[in-house]
Amino acid sequence: MENRKSYDTVSEAMNDLMKRGYTTDFSLKAAEDCIVCNKQNLSLSADEFTIDEIYRFEGETDPGDQMILYAISSDEHKVKGMILNAYGIYADSEKSKIVKELEKHL
Repeated sequence: MENRKSYDTVSEAMNDLMKRGYTTDFSLKAAEDCIVCNKQNLSLSADEFTIDEIYRFEGETDPGDQMILYAISSDEHKVKGMILNAYGIYADSEKSKIVKELEKHL
């Protein structure tokens, strides 16, 4: 896992990652403890992914802007995409559990 670049905004990072092939739309389903690949209708566990890059964005003017962007991939399922998760006071504790499972695969 490596951070290849430094970005000023979340949207700048997401646009660059999309250009580099991280195009799958993932969402976290806390109730089912899984990562959903919406386009391909797959529900996968965190164990099936590797975190390729992590970018943390500080909410300098608004704590609601405190976000972590994960570029993740699954060799087994041939998918690459992103997960965006809040941290700090706006963190979703249920979704953060899935992210902690993901972080075991750095």
